[in-house]
Amino acid sequence: MIEHLDPPRLVPFERVLFEFASPRAVVLTTPNAWYNVRFEGMEPGGFRHRDHRFEWNRREFQTWATRTAQRFGYGVRFLPVGPEDPSVGPPTQMALFTSEGGPGGVSRQGTDR
Repeated sequence: MIEHLDPPRLVPFERVLFEFASPRAVVLTTPNAWYNVRFEGMEPGGFRHRDHRFEWNRREFQTWATRTAQRFGYGVRFLPVGPEDPSVGPPTQMALFTSEGGPGGVSRQGTDR
């Protein structure tokens, strides 16, 4: 669902979800932009849905998720969603964030970002 957010809204989203709500687990899925070449008729650089604000490739998603997990005291695992193409990976990518700081994760309320 993060692909439906405007990029400037990602940092506030991260804080609301991981800092303030701080659930024990979070599952986020997003399209794998590298897979888009497998969709017949899709323009290069095009998005799968008109409401998508961006689509990350696997490297971009893993970089964002790893940085976010570290920032808020979560572990993160990456899993494929759908059949994996040997060249470009699965059509959808998933990050499973789990709390490393006990119930609700690490509270960082009031810290300067």
